[in-house]
Amino acid sequence: MKKTENCKLIRKREIADGIFDFVVESEFMAKEAQCGQFLHVNCGDSTFLRRPISICDSGNGEVRFIFEVKGKGTEALKNKEVGDMIDIMGPLGHGFEIPKDVKNPVIIGGGIGVFPLLKLAKELGGNATVFLGFRNKDRVVMEEEFERTSKTTIVGTDDGSYGFDGYIASAMDQYLNFNECDMIYSCGPMPMLKAVKKIAEERGIKCQISLEQRMGCGIGACLVCSCETHKEGTDRYAKVCTNGPVFYSEEVTLND
Repeated sequence: MKKTENCKLIRKREIADGIFDFVVESEFMAKEAQCGQFLHVNCGDSTFLRRPISICDSGNGEVRFIFEVKGKGTEALKNKEVGDMIDIMGPLGHGFEIPKDVKNPVIIGGGIGVFPLLKLAKELGGNATVFLGFRNKDRVVMEEEFERTSKTTIVGTDDGSYGFDGYIASAMDQYLNFNECDMIYSCGPMPMLKAVKKIAEERGIKCQISLEQRMGCGIGACLVCSCETHKEGTDRYAKVCTNGPVFYSEEVTLND
């Protein structure tokens, strides 16, 4: 279920250079939101299209989302101040599934892809082993929050300036050599998702991935966010905004 409403911004902070953490009031969205879903946000009068932003957390009448300033829309959004109203549509999309028989889950996120994984970690009841990858030490965020909501949290940086030295998918691969896992959940840049998909499928582990995709309408009326699946015929392409953003890895073809 989705709806559009004006939500009051009640908390705002910059958690890293150009990365903003917003909390808005919305009883409806807080109640309806599922881990892995997203919001379609009207960033301001200077932008025509809404921007899709993942839900980081929700509850008690509040919805939290975190975004990195990357263009005109998010530049306008960052200038909102506490007390301002933000036009938001949501919650949207198909989120992560948590089968009852999952006992040893792994969560892996990279860059801004770590944001929608916090709510998932909470809903997994603290049983997940979490891998968080960033470019360098200055971009590391939310480490303590994941440590509070997970069994183990491993942080890595591409340049080795903090934590595991190298790509975070390699850290997960090493972990899987010695530990059981019956589900991998992932969100992040495409090279990381491709690596995670390959590792999971070679090891025979079920894997859910959340795709980051440019969107137009956010509700399935346009074809801007289509992705290729392994189905044939007219069902070969799926819409990330409605069929996703979360898919099982074997369902989709990941292209750069």
